Amino acid sequence: MVLMTMIARVVDGLPLAATMQEDEQSGCNILEYQNQAKMLFRKLGPQSPIRCSIETGPYLFHYLIENEICYLVLCERNYSKRLAFSYLEEIAQEFYQQYGKRVNTVTRPYTFIEFDTWMQRARKQYAEGGARARRSGATAQLGGQLGDVQRIMMQNIDDVLQRGAVLSELDTKTQNLSMMSQKYKKDATYLNTKSMLVKVTAGAVILLVFILYFWVL
Repeated sequence: MVLMTMIARVVDGLPLAATMQEDEQSGCNILEYQNQAKMLFRKLGPQSPIRCSIETGPYLFHYLIENEICYLVLCERNYSKRLAFSYLEEIAQEFYQQYGKRVNTVTRPYTFIEFDTWMQRARKQYAEGGARARRSGATAQLGGQLGDVQRIMMQNIDDVLQRGAVLSELDTKTQNLSMMSQKYKKDATYLNTKSMLVKVTAGAVILLVFILYFWVL
């Protein structure tokens, strides 16, 4: 069963659209997994795999990155991986067709929340592997659009978020070192300039004394 779908911009993790089942329907705490998804979006970057499955408790996140946009779905473990990625492919195609030119211009979260209506219709078709899902999955398989889903990387949510935290910490330390290096260069330049001015001033004073000495004589 498809429990939640979210779309975000990869460059900064900004959520663009989302749709999800009510907790009573899904039987899980959707808010907890929504927060995990938001943290995951912030960890993505140019080196992230474009397709990935991530274990999180009794469920799986599947995500697809296209045109610097991440399309993510939360599913039960027994839900077909091929159908999940077929669903993501369909969402990616429709979303980019409708909003692709505006994605890089928005600043508010969930700017394209109206896309929820379209995703709900698609989710209902895929929820239990309905006719639309079977047709889409078969088309994708025959067309080679999804490739071999068995080769898609499987990771654990804790590992992904922890690795992202470590990378973020390293990036912060690197930035701090860079700032300290720039400060050191500025200080060194200032001291060199000050030293040069002192030498020039001292030379000028000696020259002035020398001139006055011979002038008086």
